[in-house]
This record gives sequence, C-alpha cells and structure tokens, in this order.
Amino acid sequence: MPIRIGLLLYPDFQLLDAAGVTAAFEIASTFGRAGYETTPLSRHGGLVRSSSGMAIKTVPLAAVGAFDTLVVVGGEGHRQAMACPELQAFIRHQAGTARRICSVCTGAFLLAAARLLDGRRVTTHWQQARALKARFPEVRVSADAIHIHDGPIWTSAGISAGIDMALALVTEDLGTDIGRRTAQQMVVFYHRPGGQSQFSVLLEMGSTQERFADLLGWIRSNLQQRLTVDILASHVGMSPRNFSRSFQTAVGMSPARAVEKLRLEAARERVERSTLPIEAIAAMTGFHDPERMRRAFLREFHQPPQAVRRNANGNPN
Repeated sequence: MPIRIGLLLYPDFQLLDAAGVTAAFEIASTFGRAGYETTPLSRHGGLVRSSSGMAIKTVPLAAVGAFDTLVVVGGEGHRQAMACPELQAFIRHQAGTARRICSVCTGAFLLAAARLLDGRRVTTHWQQARALKARFPEVRVSADAIHIHDGPIWTSAGISAGIDMALALVTEDLGTDIGRRTAQQMVVFYHRPGGQSQFSVLLEMGSTQERFADLLGWIRSNLQQRLTVDILASHVGMSPRNFSRSFQTAVGMSPARAVEKLRLEAARERVERSTLPIEAIAAMTGFHDPERMRRAFLREFHQPPQAVRRNANGNPN
C-alpha cells in the first residue's frame, strides 16, 4: 500500500514548498516497492493560487480521510491561513490520527497556532524565526537548523529546505539507499552541510557592491584571524576612514558589528551541533576569550553558550 501524504495548501502558498516535497516523494516512489500517494488539500478544494500566480488543483478537506503524513506548506498567505478555524481544526484532527505532522518554512506558524509545537524544538525560515518565537513563546525555535524532528512533528527551514526534510522522511520510511538515490536523482545534497546561518547572515548583510560582498565571504572564512578595520580596509585596498564610511553605507552596519555577527552565527552553530568545549569554539571563531564570547551571546541571544547548547539538546534546565 502506498504511504498517503496530505499536502495542505491555501491562497498565496509558496509553490516550491509544495513542489519540492512532492517531487521527492514522487521520485522515491520509483525506487521502492512501497511508494507515496500525495494529495493536495485545501479548505474548499479546486484550484488554489500560489504567490507566483500558478495554481494547483486540490481536494476539499471535507472529502478526505486519514493520512500517514500531513505536510503544511508556507508562503505569503500563512498569516491568513493560521487564523482560519477550519484549517486549524483539520490540523488538530490530523495530529490525532496521522503518524507525522510536518511543516515547510512558515507552515510552522499554522502548527504553532494549532498548539502542536508547544514545548517542542522547531525551525522555520531564518527571517521568521524571531516572529515565531515572539508570537508563540512556548515554542523552542532554532533559527539555524535546516530541519528538525521532534517526536511526531517535523519542521523545516525556508522553501528549498522542504526537500531536505522530505529526503529525511523518505529515509525513515524506505531506507538510506532509496533516500540517497532520490537525492542523486534530484541533484541535491542528501545531507546538506551546515545550517541556515551559512545563508542567513551573509544574505542579511548582503551588499550590492562586489568588493564588500566578497569581503564578507572572506571574513566568514577567516574568523580566527585578527579582523580590525585596518586589516579589512587593506584587504579591499581602501583607507581605514573611507572603508568604514563606505562599508556602513553599503552593508548597513559597522565593520566591527558585521565581524561579530558572523562570529556569533559560526559559534552558535558549533555550540548547538557539536560537543566541542566552549573554550575551543571561542578560539576557532575568533572570540579567543570564552568570557568575551559569553557576553556577545548574552547581547545577541539573551542566553550564554551553555544554555543555548542545553536548549538545542532538548534539556533547557
């Protein structure tokens, strides 16, 4: 029997959120004896328009039965969708019958509104992580993870990260071999290296000026070095005064702040995803002094590194 997947859509959903996971399940089905049957769903059924203007034909919620897995996609329309009583009731009902409930990108907001994420560690698009935590303080949001599996709840980061999550679901269902073959067929990483921070900070600080964009990438690759204004200015062939003024205008923050943000993201990723001593992480990310790194964590994340690690490991106490 095929594994039944319900794909919950709503007006102004993100097309790739839906298409990426659907493609992964489709391709995995060609390799395994037990394949997938994916059904697009919506409140009233019929054609549902994505934010790109393309539409997908859906089945109304009232006409569907039980699913093995429900996947809730994200998109520009997630705010209106999370306030819909019918969608919320459907998600809560499926949570009581389905084996897994999953979200892609801002689909996590719909799960949080249904109170399925309280006390769980989850992720969403890095740009929406603070908003999710602020609106639902009971939810333990990890802004860097590509996808997270906490009990029957699976959440994934922005847009293409739904493919990473789908590959993990395929591996759980059909085994490592089929998971790897599906990734190869899709020409994507089986396990994507790094977290969202490799995209989020550099994108947030992105500059349209090529020399500053290149400099930010160079900084991220050389965090252990001394990165003073004089050194950075010399790297791009500018005087320190002109460099500081031009960098602030192009990037939107001072060079020192940019360096600290890149160091913080790299340090947090290692704190959450490794067992390296805090002292070693401070050294390899350029803080050198663990106390200096602790103060930076408190300013940025309102927690010391040890607390960030405990939360990441599911042990907040």
